[in-house]
Amino acid sequence: MFTIGEFSRATHLSVKALRHYDEIGLLVPAEVDPSSGYRHYQAAQVPAAHLVKRLRDLEMPLPQIREVLAAPDADARDRVIAHHLERMESALVKTLDTVAALRSLLTRDPDAAIGHRTVPAIPVAVERAVVSWDEAEDWLATAFERLHARADATGPDGAVYEPTFFEQHAGEVTAFVPVASSSDSLGAASYAVAVHHGAFDRLDETYGVLGSYVTTRGIGARGAIREHYLDDSTTEVLWPIR
Repeated sequence: MFTIGEFSRATHLSVKALRHYDEIGLLVPAEVDPSSGYRHYQAAQVPAAHLVKRLRDLEMPLPQIREVLAAPDADARDRVIAHHLERMESALVKTLDTVAALRSLLTRDPDAAIGHRTVPAIPVAVERAVVSWDEAEDWLATAFERLHARADATGPDGAVYEPTFFEQHAGEVTAFVPVASSSDSLGAASYAVAVHHGAFDRLDETYGVLGSYVTTRGIGARGAIREHYLDDSTTEVLWPIR
């Protein structure tokens, strides 16, 4: 039997961590002295302790580590680990994108050019829904698939976002496709317009430039913001103005 200190040295898990893992039932000592409360571990528990340490190094939550240790077979164990690795890879991609966006802010890429435009009323095929911030991209993709299945587009896809969508991260979004004729239409309005080139998750940079432009000039109008999706990496942003 190892004492808890010896087991700590053998596994590189601190005594504090071992006590915590015992308390939550994750890595229970083989024996606890009923009079002294001293914990003792078997040599056969060393591999499990090493596995716990590796998984904690990978930031796996304790409940999932418990699933790994309790897995009935190697396949079940590997599925839990693979699921966590997929989440880590996804988080890594997001981190790299965020780092690239931060570098862009630090190097101060040139601001988007801004123009004014009065957009006439146009007939459109539309789908509307109250959408949360995190669901918007997937909802738009599905909505555009349905719109193109039932209508022939005469221009680029677009979306209209009500102010509550930005202010509360949930609000009405209208996906639209311009068509030759329809009972639905978008009304005429005046906008300040900027074109965003690049990743969709950096669209806030163009919004910042455009919002600052209309605010400092006192020309901003309360109303919905439009986006036109010119291609996979080009988005036209239209901010309502007086």
